[in-house]
Amino acid sequence: MRLVLALCLIATSAALGAQPALAADSTAPACDRECLRGIVTEVLFALARHDVGKLPVAANLRVTEDGVEKPLDKIGLVRSVTKLQGYRQDIIDERGQEAVTGVMVEESGAPIILVVRVKLDAEQKLSELELVTTRSRAEGLLFNIDAYGGAPAEAMNIAPRPDQLETRAKAIELAMYYPRGLSNAETFNAIGTPFAPEAYRLENGALMAGPGCKFAPGCDNIGDQSLAIFKRLGRVTVRDIVVDERMGIVMMRLSWNVSGPGSDRLTAWEMFKVYGGQIHMVQAYIRLFPPELDLGGWPIAEGITQP
Repeated sequence: MRLVLALCLIATSAALGAQPALAADSTAPACDRECLRGIVTEVLFALARHDVGKLPVAANLRVTEDGVEKPLDKIGLVRSVTKLQGYRQDIIDERGQEAVTGVMVEESGAPIILVVRVKLDAEQKLSELELVTTRSRAEGLLFNIDAYGGAPAEAMNIAPRPDQLETRAKAIELAMYYPRGLSNAETFNAIGTPFAPEAYRLENGALMAGPGCKFAPGCDNIGDQSLAIFKRLGRVTVRDIVVDERMGIVMMRLSWNVSGPGSDRLTAWEMFKVYGGQIHMVQAYIRLFPPELDLGGWPIAEGITQP
């Protein structure tokens, strides 16, 4: 019996030894939340150190600074950023392997708003890097830089319970009420935009709608606030949509005319806190661009239905 068992073990081992070796999986695992956050952190510290040579970049990396394509080592921020400040708002899209972060940095002591968008390839290397700065009210229409001196907005950073979160598609559907309202309505309530009672909007740090707003009569109610000015600005274009599914944040890159055809374009990275079937907060980083930089140097992403 022992002889039979020994022979069986030998035969089994020989058969296994004859099997071809399994090929190693050459596909890198997807970059998770902390991985994506870490890539943005590497970019920020590279700017502050004035050395981008150690960033994990793909061979086909494409970089824009304020809408203009440049080689990575030729972007102005590599030489101008002197300090990173504490404010930081991350939108992490694990499914899209993309992140957008709003921060405050200093250039020779002067604070500026900086938006960083990164996108990774299958090997977790930077394939897209977009940098947008706003240095003054002239560049951003609004510039309440003091609002970026501390922590990011509490309402945008509360993590909803899992049962409150929408599916990715539903979150985008709810957030799209906002650009639809800008393009088509007298008020957001006129098209049934699902704002929560406490909903408010910040633009470049300034409270522009919701409880406590004093910018204009009626702005304390974001749903009933007049949208008449947007008839002059024209229809909004949605270029990109980034979704932080865990935090319930949908971020869109928007653009539209300021004073009719041929004028500067009002552009914004605008984020929406969406959970429980409602929009709880809106926040925008705004920058004016000339007409030829309407889209900030990037094409409209596939699959976006314009409002």
